Amino acid sequence: MPHCCGKTSKSKFAILELALSLTRRQFLASSAPFALAFAGLAGVLLPPLARPAWADDTPSPADLANAGPDGDITLGSDKAPVTVIEYASMTCPHCAHFAETTFPELQKRYIDTGKVRYTLRPFPLDALSAAGFMLARCGGKDKYMPIVETLFAKQADWIVKEPLPPLKDIAKQFGITEGEFNDCLANQKLLDSIQAVRDHAAQKLGVNSTPTFFVNGKKLVGDVSIDQMTKEIDTYLKAE
Repeated sequence: MPHCCGKTSKSKFAILELALSLTRRQFLASSAPFALAFAGLAGVLLPPLARPAWADDTPSPADLANAGPDGDITLGSDKAPVTVIEYASMTCPHCAHFAETTFPELQKRYIDTGKVRYTLRPFPLDALSAAGFMLARCGGKDKYMPIVETLFAKQADWIVKEPLPPLKDIAKQFGITEGEFNDCLANQKLLDSIQAVRDHAAQKLGVNSTPTFFVNGKKLVGDVSIDQMTKEIDTYLKAE
């Protein structure tokens, strides 16, 4: 199954950590040089060594339920018999392909019919991906998924040498002003929350590539098709 990332060198990981540890004000002040770095870092993988030896394909319910400091934004009924959690990176092309091909059918067949409760959690593989998730969060609960879907659909427009102008244009589509955009990317607390979700997934859930899914706790890795997703989901629905 193809998925977005492979192992990375320690030097690249050090650069990634430096980029992700920058404050958003530094990000805005130095957008040109870091835009060049983003182009080479998209798809960098968190080292497998970051996860504990006991992390496997069936993490504990408590660890899986940990939504991070800002909580989850979910779609579907809270009473749905199946929960699907996706960890994605905004700069991952396989995540974008899933969002454009599989997710609409998943939503139509299962989420909108009350059978699946779906959550998309951030697993940024580079600083630009983190910025995308920050923008989605700043749009508010109702605009979170629409912004995410737009960012995935328009990856080719904003994963470029100078990403800020196209990101601003996308923000404007959702009523986010330039001032709000700048404030959003300067929000260190929000960045820390996104990093906390990513780090928890790596250390406790064994996530080390994107997209990674948990279907009622069962781990699936890669750009799964709607047929593969249906097979997993229907197993739980038939058991009811």
